[in-house]
Amino acid sequence: MTLSDLNQLLAVRHSCRAFLPDLVPREQIEQILTSAARVPSWCNAQPWQVVVTSGDETDQFRAALQKEAMTGAPAPDVPFPTSYSGAYKDRRRACGWALYDAVGVERGDRAASARQMMENFSLFGAPHCAIITSPKELGAYGALDCGGFVTAFSLAAQALGVATIPQAAVATYSPFLRRYFDIPDDRMILCAISFGYADKDHPANSFRTDRADLSEIVEWVG
Repeated sequence: MTLSDLNQLLAVRHSCRAFLPDLVPREQIEQILTSAARVPSWCNAQPWQVVVTSGDETDQFRAALQKEAMTGAPAPDVPFPTSYSGAYKDRRRACGWALYDAVGVERGDRAASARQMMENFSLFGAPHCAIITSPKELGAYGALDCGGFVTAFSLAAQALGVATIPQAAVATYSPFLRRYFDIPDDRMILCAISFGYADKDHPANSFRTDRADLSEIVEWVG
């Protein structure tokens, strides 16, 4: 195993926004979860707990989530950013416009952009969804550890040819998720990961985002 191997995984992984209906074998999902659980965590707390849906259960959840998104009020456990400014705003806008250009949403077409946004709540057609939670008592440290788990999950999946998209949007409706999956009140619902096999012919999967140069993100001391 080399750094080149890791870089290759990082280079080909992308947030998949259109999936085929084919199920990922249970054995492979278990392999992905086992690999993801090897990431470091504060004091080895391993705070992540995961609810994984498959097949018909995913379809039922998808339908219920879409209904909630159209009728319910957002109430995330983790507050969303208050704003994006500077480089963060520029990167966010560049990603959004790249997606809109790929799927044919024209600037100013609010109806089309709203339809594309609702694809989040259809899980982009994925046959599987993983809900990631952490103990509330661990606060930001637990959430930070779970971020590592999400990254490792995405890379392990990519190594097996399985596409992923981590989704904060799904966690917007945390009270609904808590009721639907009977998630205890003492756990924070952080995000979802929709996953399956990519529909490589779908235009939503035709673009890629870039990454900032080291000069933008690193301050060298010494």
